[in-house]
Amino acid sequence: MRPVAPITLSAVLAGTVLLAGCGTQHGLSGGARTSGSPSCRPSPPAAGTERDDVTLLDPGCGSPSATEFQVANNGTEKLTYSIGFDVLNDSGQVMGNTRQTVAAVGPGQTVKATVDPGASAPGGGAVSRIRINQVRAVPAAEAPSTAGACPPSGIHLSADEGNAAMGLRVVGLRLTNCGTGPYRLSGHPGLQLLDEKRAPVTGVRILQGTEEISTGLEPGSAPQAVTLQPGESAHSSLAWRNTTGSGDAVNVPYVRVTAKPGAPAVTVTPELDLGTTGRLGVGAWRKTTS
Repeated sequence: MRPVAPITLSAVLAGTVLLAGCGTQHGLSGGARTSGSPSCRPSPPAAGTERDDVTLLDPGCGSPSATEFQVANNGTEKLTYSIGFDVLNDSGQVMGNTRQTVAAVGPGQTVKATVDPGASAPGGGAVSRIRINQVRAVPAAEAPSTAGACPPSGIHLSADEGNAAMGLRVVGLRLTNCGTGPYRLSGHPGLQLLDEKRAPVTGVRILQGTEEISTGLEPGSAPQAVTLQPGESAHSSLAWRNTTGSGDAVNVPYVRVTAKPGAPAVTVTPELDLGTTGRLGVGAWRKTTS
């Protein structure tokens, strides 16, 4: 389970919008769909519903649980956004979460979309509100993928949601050969750790292997060359402990992953809460057999 950053009261208030009112709905392409109800009148966006480049707008008239939002790329490069939303019931309790991706938003471009968590919250009760709990943005050319069109690199590469137990964190990396010929790997993925602003993080040792973090996470054999035929996959893992002692805790939301030397980088968001340990283990690539 991926660690969730604490949310302050101010962030809760800033990211919350009531699911009431009327307006227009837009798909990911930005095209508007106007409600057919003559009584539907757009109202001004609720104040303080922004987080980073994302703004919650009025919900659509067609569904009491659907909320429109927009992404405005104020940067200088094309970005792909991953946005996490909390789902709240009538009592204001967080009953679940949902995440939505808005791909390839160009610099200066604004894209509108709709998030619809459903009419009832996963934990029970009617959905009353949603709020933004996290926004991550990566260069569109480095966005992770699991399916769809095969990137020019010939591989799909992504990170999973991870697992946590007794302070031990493990996030899996998965690589699939979506090209037309064999794809060869050897050793460990290359990693670059990045902070909230996607600037390099220093002072963290990247260990080749995970045995110094915890035993039993990898097979005991040394790294071996892996050849993937089209459609075959390989996996690796990132392992760390979030122990906090003296000094400042280090959090790493972004990691640029290079499958092998010379391969294009893919930026994933494993949300590494490294504490003050200063160490991150990376497992060798292993062919996935099931």
